Amino acid sequence: MDELLGGHLRTLREAAATGRLPDRTELDDCRAAGARAAEQGLSVRALVEAALVMAESLRTAPLPALRRTVSALMEGYENAQRSALRHEGEARREFVNDLLQGRADRLAERAEHFGLRLAETYVVAVARPAGPMTTGPMTTGPVTTGPVTTGPVTTGPVTTGPAHDRQAEGDGALARRIEEAMVARFGSHNVLIAVRDGMLVCVAPGSLAVATGEFTHHVRQMFSPGWRVGLGRPHRGPGGVVTSYREGANAIEFGDRLGLRAPVLKAADLLVFPVLLRDRAAIEDLVTTVLRSLLEARGGPGPLLDTLEAVFASQGNQAAAARKLGVSTRAVTYRLERIRRLTGFSPDDPTQRFTLETAVLGARLLDWPAHPLA
Repeated sequence: MDELLGGHLRTLREAAATGRLPDRTELDDCRAAGARAAEQGLSVRALVEAALVMAESLRTAPLPALRRTVSALMEGYENAQRSALRHEGEARREFVNDLLQGRADRLAERAEHFGLRLAETYVVAVARPAGPMTTGPMTTGPVTTGPVTTGPVTTGPVTTGPAHDRQAEGDGALARRIEEAMVARFGSHNVLIAVRDGMLVCVAPGSLAVATGEFTHHVRQMFSPGWRVGLGRPHRGPGGVVTSYREGANAIEFGDRLGLRAPVLKAADLLVFPVLLRDRAAIEDLVTTVLRSLLEARGGPGPLLDTLEAVFASQGNQAAAARKLGVSTRAVTYRLERIRRLTGFSPDDPTQRFTLETAVLGARLLDWPAHPLA
């Protein structure tokens, strides 16, 4: 400590001998000493106490000079602390960014620094606000588009200017608040928060199931209406984190395509949709074969498709479907009969019902008939 505070002691001796207050160079030396104390892991209390003990040894140390040197020591200490926290946060976010992209460069070694064991099982929750989150203080690079997220999540040009800067700052502050709340409860070694692809991402151990629920709770409280959360399934290892992230993002996309109302969507509940899209040619053939004749209906296929969706969602209860659609039960009955005549498939027949429901799901996923199929 004597070596660390040597400049502080010399400054006080000079002030005691001449009555001169410390100049800028001397105060900068004190700030540097305070920064080194922070880097060495010393507490600010120990630093200030040592500085005061040195002043007592002079007996005639002027109080104004002592106040300035101690203030400079504390300023240097606090600046170093803030810088360390900022760099730590940037390192965490860069690590999460690389982790979600599947970059294998020293992931395991870097994970240990943050207390993570990548060989374990992790689950990823993805939150999308009503509008895409802009890049801000939380992020480590530009928002990028990719095959995982499409549609409203990443569309639109990147804008600049004061309004955009304020929005970016607001998004970054929002993300930081959620990150701070999560870390306060579960510890920084258990959760990682980052902004990616216009969404807020939370990575948590699969054994800590309550973490994703807590994350959703904060999203519900802080995001404007229109938010949606997608929950990936638990997977093991770094590749499992990427898989869980993609599942969560895809769950949001499926919810948008299918018009699902639930704000929280679990990938485990939507496994049929990736299966449907895995063979696009087959699902296109199914939609074309089963539903193309609906294009001949008066008023177009829209009302008939909506009726089928409402009936399927109501487990075949036509009265409940009518309430959802805001029409009479007789109108639903008429539409179902019209569908049977046009397609040859009846929702009342178990086998035909399954074919119809699968075709309707495929139509929503392919955005048919808005986008005609070949």
